[in-house]
Amino acid sequence: MMQRIRRTSLGLLTSIAIVGFAGLASAAEERYEVTAVKSVRPKIVALVDALQKRDAKASREAYQAYDSAWNGTETYLNVRSKPTYDLLEHEHQAKIEKALEAPNLDFAAITTEAQALLVDYDKAIDLVAKAQPLSPLYDEVTRLRVVRSNLREVPIALKAGDFAKARKSFEEFDNTWDSIEDLVKARNADSYTAIEKGMIDIERALMPDKPDVAQATALVQAVMTKYNEIVAQVTREARAAK
Repeated sequence: MMQRIRRTSLGLLTSIAIVGFAGLASAAEERYEVTAVKSVRPKIVALVDALQKRDAKASREAYQAYDSAWNGTETYLNVRSKPTYDLLEHEHQAKIEKALEAPNLDFAAITTEAQALLVDYDKAIDLVAKAQPLSPLYDEVTRLRVVRSNLREVPIALKAGDFAKARKSFEEFDNTWDSIEDLVKARNADSYTAIEKGMIDIERALMPDKPDVAQATALVQAVMTKYNEIVAQVTREARAAK
């Protein structure tokens, strides 16, 4: 009898310990805002690495990947600290982007600028991590923008004649669309239907080995217009709730 009691007590203690540990893990769970902002950092690291290797093609591709990821999450920093946002967007990023457009890259100068971007981005991460949570609507804005970033890459790839990249970016958009489609549908059912139909049209347009660039681009822009209306709507709601 005593042995059974000891086993039962041990079981209860174990259960309490597990529940307690789960509670601590839950309490320590990182806010989506912090996770989202941190997710951009590896893109900057990849850019610095490509520049240090003096690989022009890889550097431009790494920058595009960073710019795409940044577009998804930049709203947080725009709201948190306009000076920080301006430093990253209009100082570091603007200089790097312009420098990468040159036919012959000044790798030393661009690397220095990219490293400065990384330093200031780390400060931005720290700023966000220590700040109080914003309205949950800003998380919705960011989720919408992160998913949209894949679609934004499609016209760029089409213009460059990189059809494999265009298909891959659209596929990523299609795969992540499920994560926010209910949000879109709740805001505007007509826009949701138009986007769904437009996605089918884009998929078909990208099927040929050499897609009709003008047609595919127009289809993407039509979907983007409807999508952007939802982004703007939720952004207005977030600002009103702030």
